[in-house]
Amino acid sequence: MSEDALFVRVEGTDRYRATRLTTSVWAETMQHGAPPSALLARALEQCSPVPGTRLARVTMEILGPVPVGELTVQARVERPGRRVAMLSADLVADLPDGSTRAVARATAWRVAMTDTSAAGQTLDPPLVPGPDESEAGWAFPDHWHGGFLDSLEFRGARPVTASEPGRVWARPRYPVVAGEQTSPIVGLFAVADIANGVAALLDPTEWTFLNTDLTVQIVREPVGEWVGVQARTAIGDDGIGLCTSTLYDATGSVGRTFQTLEVRARA
Repeated sequence: MSEDALFVRVEGTDRYRATRLTTSVWAETMQHGAPPSALLARALEQCSPVPGTRLARVTMEILGPVPVGELTVQARVERPGRRVAMLSADLVADLPDGSTRAVARATAWRVAMTDTSAAGQTLDPPLVPGPDESEAGWAFPDHWHGGFLDSLEFRGARPVTASEPGRVWARPRYPVVAGEQTSPIVGLFAVADIANGVAALLDPTEWTFLNTDLTVQIVREPVGEWVGVQARTAIGDDGIGLCTSTLYDATGSVGRTFQTLEVRARA
């Protein structure tokens, strides 16, 4: 079924229709941050691909609410290079007056791979217990349900505390684009944006804490479908916060994420 994916491609175009599985926990009219970041990562990965290279860093800027509707995806090479190249991609939405507007934008460094196994160093030890040894489920806040959260399977959830980071294992249940196999790096982006929720100490009935961006530094390509997220949040006294996380596969850490937060008390 076409609804068994985050997006459905409009045949013969660079447009994609968002399904109900993209819906945010904050409002049913806008997308969670993970689906558009995954769609942008896919566009970047497929932009003038060069064998022997991969995405090393992707930053997505959320320029406004991403609507649950059709989006146009545009990707380009900003700075070509055999060893290092900069790419960019936009998600463009249609407005009611017939005009269009970019609602999300991503930039990425694509780097040529070489054998550095003799010098390899890991970010962190493996996240234990792993997904196969962890219990299923994640206890969301009461009004966080449905939409994008239905697109993931969760295991091994541990709530964040003042002294310990939150953590969870997550696996996408559906492809990012209908009819396609999701690549390991795009699958990472289908999960990475949940770090803000994993690290949430504030009660979402009393506070909002939406992220304005997402940066993912990818030290190595993940293996397998499960993505571990261990995250914590720092909040200043002026309405600005920072969520940082380490991402894992079953064998160890694969990268880090950074999210700028706009924190507001509900009226």
